[in-house]
Amino acid sequence: MIPRHRHLAVAAIGILFCLGALALSRPWRAQTAEAGTFPTRVQAVADEYRFSLSRSSVPAGRVTIELANFGEDPHNFKLRRIGGTHVYTIGETLPGARTTKTLKLRHGRFKYWCSVANHKALGMKGRLRVTRP
Repeated sequence: MIPRHRHLAVAAIGILFCLGALALSRPWRAQTAEAGTFPTRVQAVADEYRFSLSRSSVPAGRVTIELANFGEDPHNFKLRRIGGTHVYTIGETLPGARTTKTLKLRHGRFKYWCSVANHKALGMKGRLRVTRP
């Protein structure tokens, strides 16, 4: 018959072995990686004839932009890195509606504007700074 303390020792070793195997397999890794990569959120409120952004600077990486149209006309949101050629577009959003798009942005300075009719000329434009992460 094995003494009681040996049963406890064997059980403790078994538990430590299981915990070690669990730690090596890192089942929480995917959750941590996802949690660490949540996009930065920016709300762009459109009104006649201006934008108001919830922040003027965001870290590089995934950025979710929500275009909230509080105006009476449809508006869209165009974004282009200064010196770049690619234009990101959040499509035409009707009055009272919201449209959301997640983008992957590199660091730099970006211009944004509304390309509906002459809205840009009337003042619907601005700059967004994307900083190094």
